[in-house]
Amino acid sequence: MERAVPYRSDGNRSEENKEEISMERKNAWSQYSAEELSRLEAVNEDYKACLDAGKTERECVRLTIERIEKEGYKNLKEVIRNGEKVQAGDKVYAVCMDKTIAMFHMGTKPLEEGMNLLGAHIDSPRIDVKQNPLYENDEFAYLDTHYYGGIKKYQWVTLPLALHGVIAKKDGTVVNVSIGEKEDDPVFVITDLLIHLAAKQMEKKASTVVEGEKLDLLIGSRPIEQDESLEEKEKEAVKANVMKLLKEYYEMEEEDFLSAELEIVPAGKARDCGLDRSMVLAYGQDDRVCAFTSLFAMLDVEAVEHTACCILVDKEEIGSVGATGMHSRFFENTVAELVALTEGESELKVRRTLMNSRMLSSDVSAAYDPMYAEVFEKRSAAFFGKGLVFNKFTGSRGKSGSNDANAEYLAKIRNAMDAQAVAYQFAELGKVDAGGGGTIAYIMANYGMEVIDSGVAVLSMHAPWEVTSKADVYEAYKGYRAFIEEM
Repeated sequence: MERAVPYRSDGNRSEENKEEISMERKNAWSQYSAEELSRLEAVNEDYKACLDAGKTERECVRLTIERIEKEGYKNLKEVIRNGEKVQAGDKVYAVCMDKTIAMFHMGTKPLEEGMNLLGAHIDSPRIDVKQNPLYENDEFAYLDTHYYGGIKKYQWVTLPLALHGVIAKKDGTVVNVSIGEKEDDPVFVITDLLIHLAAKQMEKKASTVVEGEKLDLLIGSRPIEQDESLEEKEKEAVKANVMKLLKEYYEMEEEDFLSAELEIVPAGKARDCGLDRSMVLAYGQDDRVCAFTSLFAMLDVEAVEHTACCILVDKEEIGSVGATGMHSRFFENTVAELVALTEGESELKVRRTLMNSRMLSSDVSAAYDPMYAEVFEKRSAAFFGKGLVFNKFTGSRGKSGSNDANAEYLAKIRNAMDAQAVAYQFAELGKVDAGGGGTIAYIMANYGMEVIDSGVAVLSMHAPWEVTSKADVYEAYKGYRAFIEEM
């Protein structure tokens, strides 16, 4: 989708914005000129289009490659294959298993002086289809499922759902699947018990009112047409009909489920929310709101001193594990390739590059919700419309599992944001004993680099439909660009 107007602003504060910043943050909406409001809407329209096109990590990577190649980014594998060198101003990217991508805009300073890194994750809570999923039960056809990430299971019943993913066949072909997003597509559903018979169900805890094994996807109810003259009829006629359709549409056999990755997500597009259209309602904003605004920032920066990098990773919602999670060596190996292409192979220079880098671990923050004020501490809460959120620490209770950014780095961050008039706030995730959460920050901090958590405040985080403020989406884009240019 083409941008309606350029995003870039000159970064100068308007006259009314030049007063000293106080601890009490102003609502960003009250600070915008007509020109800024136009840019804000352009960013958010682009953002919603990306959300619609990228409902899975594979789709996000595919969309990112399409966009960055138009802006001159080259696949690092091709650069290596062609024996090319990499120099200042070059733009390259690397992909891991079509689920994680790292892009680099090379700076004028040597890599070993460090990079400015934007890191976000592109996986989101969802429901996955199992490897032997299709079955029939009393003339209903279902797909057996396993939920992915932290969800409230009861939120996923009775919603229109879509099926996204890939089917990999033994001959090496891979078929993309997306059913439920077009207006004339069928959708799917997970059923719930009617209220008239739910007396015992309503007595259960929220965590068990819908059990994981009852999250199976209703996929069909019509039996296959059979020749009445045949002596032996199809015993599972509804399942047979589903397989007939899958064969017709995707040349798929039932065994192909074994090598398929199919994800169940809410069907429907990102929408403006509120009569004032000030918010975005969409699936997967944790953490694609940070991922796509980071991408926008990368595409808008011009010449940089320190190499700018944006890495969009998979598996954060289940611990950043596996080959495509932040714990893998993919990023480190890619940096080693870049060092070799710019300064020659050197393990020491790779270590220096990582240690001397600075990072925004960009993940969403819990927005203050007055409906549930009891779990928030207002002085340290993130508010809608008050800009990009920085979390000095995350973790739970006694900061367990947290990267705790140091004070000197926080001061540099504040200076970078103020230099480009970015609205920002500092917050933590609810009251001390209320719970908590983590990000990829502590993983990258293992290299000795400076890292802080930053992101956008979200209402209904991890629900099928999440809410963000358009102002915060815009300020996140501005903040990520400022970080790349000013640090």
